[in-house]
Amino acid sequence: MAEARTFHRDLSQLAFNARVLAQAADDQAPLLERVRFLSIFSSNMDEFFMKRLDRLRLGRGAPTPKPGDAPVDLLAAVMAETQRLFAERARLWSEDLRPALGRQGITLLEWDELAAEERERAEAFFRAEVFPVLTPLAVDPAHPFPFLSNLSLSLGVRLRHPRGAEPLFARIKVPDMLPRWVRVRPDGEGGGLRLCRLTDVVAAHLGSFFPEMAVEATTLFRVLRNADIEPAVEGDDDDLLEAVEEGLRLRRMAAIVLVQMRHGGDPWFQGVLAAELGLKPQDFQTCAGELNWAALGELASLPIPQLRYRPWTPLTPPAFAGSDEEMFHAIRAQDQLVHLPFESFQGSVERLIQAAARDPRTLAVKIALYRLGDDSPLIPLLIEAAENGKQVVCVVELKARFDEARNIYWSEQLEKAGVHVVYGLVGLKTHAKVTLVVRREEGGYRFYGHVSTGNYNPATARLYTDFGLFTSDPELTGEMIEIFNYLTGLSLKRDYRLFLLAPVNMRPRILELIDAETAHARAGRPARIAAKMNALEDPQVIDRLYEASEAGVRIDLLVRGFCCLRPGVPGLSANIRVRSILGRFLEHSRAYFFFGGQEDPQEASVYIGSADMMQRNLGSRVETLAPVRSRALRSQIWEALGLYFSDTRHGWDLGPDGSYAPPSLADPESGAQERLMASYRERPRGAA
Repeated sequence: MAEARTFHRDLSQLAFNARVLAQAADDQAPLLERVRFLSIFSSNMDEFFMKRLDRLRLGRGAPTPKPGDAPVDLLAAVMAETQRLFAERARLWSEDLRPALGRQGITLLEWDELAAEERERAEAFFRAEVFPVLTPLAVDPAHPFPFLSNLSLSLGVRLRHPRGAEPLFARIKVPDMLPRWVRVRPDGEGGGLRLCRLTDVVAAHLGSFFPEMAVEATTLFRVLRNADIEPAVEGDDDDLLEAVEEGLRLRRMAAIVLVQMRHGGDPWFQGVLAAELGLKPQDFQTCAGELNWAALGELASLPIPQLRYRPWTPLTPPAFAGSDEEMFHAIRAQDQLVHLPFESFQGSVERLIQAAARDPRTLAVKIALYRLGDDSPLIPLLIEAAENGKQVVCVVELKARFDEARNIYWSEQLEKAGVHVVYGLVGLKTHAKVTLVVRREEGGYRFYGHVSTGNYNPATARLYTDFGLFTSDPELTGEMIEIFNYLTGLSLKRDYRLFLLAPVNMRPRILELIDAETAHARAGRPARIAAKMNALEDPQVIDRLYEASEAGVRIDLLVRGFCCLRPGVPGLSANIRVRSILGRFLEHSRAYFFFGGQEDPQEASVYIGSADMMQRNLGSRVETLAPVRSRALRSQIWEALGLYFSDTRHGWDLGPDGSYAPPSLADPESGAQERLMASYRERPRGAA
């Protein structure tokens, strides 16, 4: 049978996670950063199971077979690849990273490896810090089986009463607020850092919780619950808020999709959990090595500079280094591009909101917020703007998965301060990242807009690469007014001339732009498409890219995450190249170049914004892609993309069989991110 025209997104997602895991194996990277990548990989796998496993079991994740497609047992393929990745994770930890930590003086000890004085120190910590906050929950006729929250780490205990015939089950939840590793040697003493798992310390002191009872066995386990739950919403804002709050409750109570247990544990515990929770054997997974891999993030944060990346301080764009009025003048004079995290979120986006809040000429601030983050500096600035008499409108996406509770909280704080909070559109997630500032200036109103590829989140702004366009172009800002009217009112406008707005005109315009390149190629003119995105999955876009490739269009794609397009196949996609860049920063920016019969990238039609080429982004989310009208800014974006396309340090090349050829791991300073840091470091500007 012929190979399928596309890769399946779940297998491609696992291939991305495999690339993340490979970062932990990169011995040219600092040791603690490699440990962090192991933790990130594990977190990614948790999210994959929570979002996709239930769909796969129900058959909703499987593609509709097409004539000639080879049959695939998708669930079996996913679970087999998962087990392979987990085996590699355990091997990498036990044979490479853990010994390497020991050689650097960071020794991770089992309980029975502790010296007598170290056990005394661990016991003192247990008595003072741990025992008072833990609550054992036994199961017997008077005590029902406890609720197991999502991602919670539990210590299961098998007990026997001195006069009882049957073993009893008890569960101790290990709370997140406690350190996962206990220091068993005082700071400052020789011999380096010696640590023991918190769970091992607890397990060694179970007699404190169950005096006079016999402790027969223990095991660690954790549960993952289905997160593929979206609130069903009809009606107004109040209905939406209530629906999202109900969705959060349902997610907390959602079905368990997986119980993970440490490899080699007593099978009695699985039997108890299966009976009490109504689970089947396929709902259990044994994991070699650690069970609480997230605890490695605590190790990765140890303050040992020589084992971590050289610190990077984002730099203030020179155009924004002056006064607030000079910042407005710089945007008014010409469009400005900011490239995070090489340049500063604080010195650009936050600075714009601050200037608008305190500027007597500013009349209104409008912003669309997706993931706000904890302690967002934008919230007090928006509240300050409202208190200063500005008209402040915030479109807050309550349905941002895993951030719903945080966004509800901030929405309520904004509303209390008099900010007009809108929860977006019924049936659509508002994923667009746009801001509009309205000022009264000589000659009338002037509008200042910002369009971003990333969230208005200062924490991720230091970790994710993103582009941000600042503009006072009357045509662009005029359409931004219409976009906010679409988000906050009942505008049915569909004839956006410059912006691509999903779900209104983005997909048809993207297809038109691809078709135009196809026409140029067939007419013998230069034809090229180059794009950077996080994921590529939309079937219509993929089919049009195949047609363009067959017509002779050169197509270069940077797709960090999953990619369903199959590149390099003769007769289908021979002219398509796909690369994935993974490095110190998470590549999050989206940029799309359509050369339009020209060879000069400065003459191309270029768009940046929030949208990936996925069905959900183009059809069921509000997304924006803004045209970059400045030749200088198009050149700046192209220069960055060129570094990514030529990156031999972090670039993985996707083959027609779905495998990714790894980078050569050449000079650690030769990667695109490292070269961008060096480039920005050499430019004269102030530190943020």
